[in-house]
Amino acid sequence: MTATRKTPAGKAQRGRPPSPARIARAAADQLADLLGREPDAVVSLEEDDGEWTVELEVVETRRIPATSDVLAVYRVQMDADGELRGYQRVHRYVRGQVGRGGE
Repeated sequence: MTATRKTPAGKAQRGRPPSPARIARAAADQLADLLGREPDAVVSLEEDDGEWTVELEVVETRRIPATSDVLAVYRVQMDADGELRGYQRVHRYVRGQVGRGGE
């Protein structure tokens, strides 16, 4: 029986850079650990010279009806190995709200 080595969701395997999907999953997993809430969606994903920026949508407050839930978008910075380097909440809004204040 061979032992398997676990790596974080974003870690590159065998010298290959992590895929965008792996980075997005790693960002969502690590943000969930910090916030105690699971992200609902990946809003954007961008790579710049091995560094990744991922924006994730999170339900911050559930309300009835669901159209009045309070959601937020978090921007997460990830390094080339899929490790979280920083995060910040960049936008907060009610689910039924259209656009981002003037967009």
